[in-house]
Amino acid sequence: MAANVLDTVMLFGDSITQGSWDLNGIGARLSFVYARKLDVLNRGLSGYNTEWAIPVFEQLLQVFAKKEEQPYVPAVRLLTIWFGANDSVLPSERQHVPLAQFIANLKHLITMVKSPSSEYYSPKTRILLISPPPVNTYQRSAELVSRDPPRNCDREFGFTKLYAEAVVKTAQEEGAAVVDVWTVLWEAAGKDERALSAYLLDGLHLNAKGYELAYNAINESIEQSYPEIHHQNLQYAIPRHDELDPSNIRESVRARRLV
Repeated sequence: MAANVLDTVMLFGDSITQGSWDLNGIGARLSFVYARKLDVLNRGLSGYNTEWAIPVFEQLLQVFAKKEEQPYVPAVRLLTIWFGANDSVLPSERQHVPLAQFIANLKHLITMVKSPSSEYYSPKTRILLISPPPVNTYQRSAELVSRDPPRNCDREFGFTKLYAEAVVKTAQEEGAAVVDVWTVLWEAAGKDERALSAYLLDGLHLNAKGYELAYNAINESIEQSYPEIHHQNLQYAIPRHDELDPSNIRESVRARRLV
């Protein structure tokens, strides 16, 4: 295993994932705690729903080694799947995916990695589903009305909730870990839709406080569901400086598998 090729965490999702290196988001935080342990890859796709994401994921599966290659190349140790914010737009919007199809798409994404019959079956990969956050329609409406030309609100609070609940149920059915960001933010806001503005930039995307809550929930889920890959339980892949042998630096800096 080359020192510059570590096993990875892949973040797959929509704009909330794509923007997770900003505002001290989950990507930035996970990259920090997994430094020299696992590389964190951001594969967020702003504006995408699960229907459009599936053919992209088929291309991303190139990162997943085929069965015969797996003993020799880096592995994706954790895959986060965070969709629903766009799928749950109102049916009149182009991004809308019906709830039943959304559920089927999530299951398809999981199956491509977890089914032994899949060409890219990856038994070492742990999957973590993340629900969409609640939408603050007051914020969202104000943001859309301010555009040129103005637009009507494209989301409903209760409609997004249905998709968040579907993510939780799908994870349970498929044996994957789950982080219910919808409930985390809703409870933090005191179950007051207007108060969600403390955690959302524009009624849809997370701000720094929202990302902090999401990261804490993700970290806790990894610790509970997949403790073997929690950052605190991993040693450095590239050894600490006090582990080096000055008489044989080249050999002693050789990277080691962590899991």
